[in-house]
Amino acid sequence: MWMGNNSTFMEEKIQPILDQAGVTIRARVELCRGLLSLVQEKVATDASKLLYDDALFCHLVEEVLQFEKELRSNQSYPAVLPGLLHLLLEETTLQKWLSVEKKMAVEKVDSMLSSEGAWSSQYKDISDMDELKAPDCAETFMTLLQVITERYRALPCPSAQLKFLELQRELVDDFRIRLTQVMKEESRCPLGARYCAILNAVNYISTILGDWGDNVFFLQLQQAAVSLGEEVVLGGLGVMEVGRLASLEGSLFERLLALLERLKGDMIGRLLDGIMREVTEKAKPYRQDRWFSLPSLQDQSAMSLSSSACPMMLCVRDRLLNLHQILSLSLFQQAWQALAERLDNFLYQDVILSNHFSDGGATQLQFDMTRNLFPLFGHYCKRPENFFKHVKEACIILCLNVGSAILLRNFLKESEEEMRDWAGGGDPPPEYALNELGVYCLAPCDVLILLNLRASWPGQ
Repeated sequence: MWMGNNSTFMEEKIQPILDQAGVTIRARVELCRGLLSLVQEKVATDASKLLYDDALFCHLVEEVLQFEKELRSNQSYPAVLPGLLHLLLEETTLQKWLSVEKKMAVEKVDSMLSSEGAWSSQYKDISDMDELKAPDCAETFMTLLQVITERYRALPCPSAQLKFLELQRELVDDFRIRLTQVMKEESRCPLGARYCAILNAVNYISTILGDWGDNVFFLQLQQAAVSLGEEVVLGGLGVMEVGRLASLEGSLFERLLALLERLKGDMIGRLLDGIMREVTEKAKPYRQDRWFSLPSLQDQSAMSLSSSACPMMLCVRDRLLNLHQILSLSLFQQAWQALAERLDNFLYQDVILSNHFSDGGATQLQFDMTRNLFPLFGHYCKRPENFFKHVKEACIILCLNVGSAILLRNFLKESEEEMRDWAGGGDPPPEYALNELGVYCLAPCDVLILLNLRASWPGQ
């Protein structure tokens, strides 16, 4: 207040006198420096006395940070002149600050994870407001880390800043372990809202840390860690890892990101396992249909979905809708694509390769897949059939007319020996023939197996 109240007087009355005398000093700066010496003396005295009173010590740190901020911005105090922050870098004071930050952060995490709304999102009633769908505990935790960053950002010593960075990394790892523990408790119900909220939390933290890795402030800290050889940050890293950090190919959060990605992958896997258990159970009647004896239908416009497929299709539809509502956008993209891949393998292995098909059965299978299953995923992409390559191509082979099927089978059989000896450039001839039919994923030997699943051949 003294600095502010007297700044006009110093600029208008005192500064002209100094200028006239040829003195190259700023009156306002000298006033600030003189008053600041009083504050420096008081802070230095108080800091040592408050080491055993957490509340008062925290108050002192906040007051020093706020004073420094106003000194540099409102009073335009030169950056080259010392303020108060260096007083917080004295070893015992700095260690106390770090321990208090950790203690308060851990208490805050304990509190928010046990709160009633920990796993709900503040945007849950606002459609399309938050693509990440982060639960409150994850948002609160990352806000907590951001506040810590803002507190130590202005420190004039990179080595001290890196100690706070290591504290943040320790807190993230601790939070990841807590999320893992809660996830294991909820893994008995991987399709439940809380399990998906935990998955959203992991994804949210991973996304934010990825952004921080590209942030200018953290990149500067990364360079400082490498140039200082800072053991607290780089300890345990090999030469290659340090080299990647030095060239900015890696980030200070890389190890944490890898652990979070592993946890996310594990959780998505458990989620899909739960869905596939349901789908497999509901698909039993469909797998046991009499595909080899279904009559041919000349008019496909009169066809309808196999009644035995309805439970399976409804299950897939409902699960997709549910995941779309409760998972973040990026997670849902991963989940539905992985689900499509699993469904493709399941239907190919357990329905198609486990049965024989009449012409009518093959036509019905193709109708069920292309007109019913694929469109369920068509809400989320333009060409869903591209995620069901095995099923799509198997339907093409099974639905070939008899003449084309005979020619293809004979051609593939004749080519088997040649394929073993093929040494020319490019693709072998059988693959060219399959590509013309729209078959790119299945190998010639797979196609032969499918052709042998046709229930009837001329002369049989």
